[in-house]
Amino acid sequence: MSKRVLILVEGQTEERFVKDVLGPAFLARQLFITPTLLVTKRVKNGPDFKGGVTTFGKFQNDAKRLLSIPGGALVTTLLDYYGLPEDFPGMKTRPNASAVQRVTHVERAIAESFGAPDNFTPFLALHEFEAWLFSSPVVLPGVMSEMNKMQDFTSICESAETPEDINERTDHTPSKRIKSLFPAYRKTLHGPITANRIGLDRIRSKCPHFDAWISSLETFASA
Repeated sequence: MSKRVLILVEGQTEERFVKDVLGPAFLARQLFITPTLLVTKRVKNGPDFKGGVTTFGKFQNDAKRLLSIPGGALVTTLLDYYGLPEDFPGMKTRPNASAVQRVTHVERAIAESFGAPDNFTPFLALHEFEAWLFSSPVVLPGVMSEMNKMQDFTSICESAETPEDINERTDHTPSKRIKSLFPAYRKTLHGPITANRIGLDRIRSKCPHFDAWISSLETFASA
């Protein structure tokens, strides 16, 4: 019996990741995954503006819309934890703890703000999508055709226990580190290509918070 997952994503990069990497990986399990871009502004006449997280209220409207779709689909999210607006539930009450404990605190608070429905699993990428690209020291330099920078990229990979530990300090976020090393990097182009070449299994093996999310999708598929 087939099942559906609806993922609320914050941008085109995440949308492509779901379509090119995540979705195909679950087809054999009869789990069909559909990304939906956040709407940042609704327009009375004309297309809505899509992409990016601006306020919790706008996110809440989109999430409620997905949750109201009949058919028993699991609703989840793919948003960056870094830069998440402060008005999101749990952001102002985060514990003085590890990054994983802080992000899971916010995820739980988001779920609870909706009444913690069984078919809602908020997920925040720790600290952002680009962290997953550090799961391999070789792939991104190859995608950028700058293998001469592989050693510098490897040094960043080895500087943290996991790619998800590359932190949220403004100048040390994963995307800022990539951009400083590879100025030609374009998130919507090179991000999904790199993630696809690294592969889901490798990213899971290096990124425990991401792996826990994928495990929850597997559990839903097999239930």
